[in-house]
Formats: sequence, C-alpha cells, structure tokens
Amino acid sequence: MTPYSLHTILFLDIETVSQYPRYGEVPEDWQELWRRKAEGLTRDKTPMTPEELYDRAAIYAEFGKVICISCGVMSGPPADRRLLLKSFYGDDEKELLTRFWDLLHKWGSEGQKYLCAHNGKDFDFPYLCRRMIIHGLKLPSVLNLAGKKPWEVPHLDTMELWKFGEYKNFTSLNLLAGTLGIPTPKDDIDGSQVGSVYWTDRDLPRIVTYCQKDVVTVAQVYLRLHGEPLIRPENIEIR
Repeated sequence: MTPYSLHTILFLDIETVSQYPRYGEVPEDWQELWRRKAEGLTRDKTPMTPEELYDRAAIYAEFGKVICISCGVMSGPPADRRLLLKSFYGDDEKELLTRFWDLLHKWGSEGQKYLCAHNGKDFDFPYLCRRMIIHGLKLPSVLNLAGKKPWEVPHLDTMELWKFGEYKNFTSLNLLAGTLGIPTPKDDIDGSQVGSVYWTDRDLPRIVTYCQKDVVTVAQVYLRLHGEPLIRPENIEIR
C-alpha cells in the first residue's frame, strides 16, 4: 500500500541537451564561462579541454535546455490500473515549459499533489525550476519549495526510496528496473546519446519515445517498491 493516493502523483522524466550543437558555436562570453566550469570538472582528474567536455553541458541548467518533459498519471483499481502519458517537447524551450506550467497549474489546483521522478530531487525538479526562472516563469506551487519544511515538500524520488537512508548509494533507473524484474526502458537509446540524436540526427520523436518509456518505468518501480501490482502494457495510453 502506498502512503499517497496514486492519482495524486504525477510521474515524470525530462530530457536535456546543450544549448548549442558544439562548443565552437557557443558565444565567446559563454565559452569563457564554460571554460571556467570545465576547469572545476577536471580538477584532480585527467585533463580534458572545454571542447571535449561540452557534451556534459546538457546536465547543467546554466548551459543546457529542456527538449522533452514526459509525465503520467495513474487511475483505476489495482487489478485494472491505468497510466495516461502526455509529453511536452520541441525546440522552443520556453514554449514547452509554459505548456507544462499550465498543466501543473490546472492539475495541482485541487488538493495535495506530488511529483515523482528517478533522481528527481537532484536533477529533474531543480533543473525545471532553474530553466523556468531563466525564462521568467513563476514557479508552480508543486515545484516551489520556498518556506516549506522538509516533510511538506511534495516531491517523491524512486532512487531515494531505494536508498533506504544510505546517502552514498546511486542506482540508475535501468539497474533498479532490472533488479526488480521490470522490463528495462533502455532498449533503444540511453541518456548519453540524447544530444547526438537531437543535434545530429534531428530525431526528436525518438527522444520523446525514450522519455515516455522512462516515465512508465518510474511508475512501475514506484508500484513495485510499495508491493503494488504492475500496470499491464495494454493499460498504458499516450495522449
């Protein structure tokens, strides 16, 4: 049994890329900012040039951008539980963030609601907040943590749940899904390939599909961690 009503949880995943296809196309002032960032990334490690490290820019909200947000909501009884998926994607980050903001505003307007992602507390949630602020968007209440006590934060994280209090443990979604006997979502591309699929292949629909699979897996992992039956594939709908 889960501690929260499943219909109050929005499961999500985001995909991010660097703001420019390659380091040489970054404006000079931002090249300098990235060079300083790169120095910190290579300290006490094998030296790499800013150009060689630029593929990591996607994971930093100051140098990357969101290209896809996929989310899902559950409904129905355990024996016939359903998952409805929706994705926001495109090249115009402000436009897709605005559409996602509208969804959060409408969805969270009645009663307590929660967000759930894998490693969401360290990546997805803060990344979304930073990019929204950069674009001048007011944070929706479910993302705004200002003034909230730790037990009031409406964020759930499947990686944190799997840690069981162990701070040093990091478990990828792929590994956790395999460990729990849930079909792996990594049957096409993985996170390290998103940048090249976006900038070189120009295949955003492929990235959206990958993102949606991760949302399904996060939802299934959450159910498994709470001893709930998994959602049958035929009960997963994309809108």
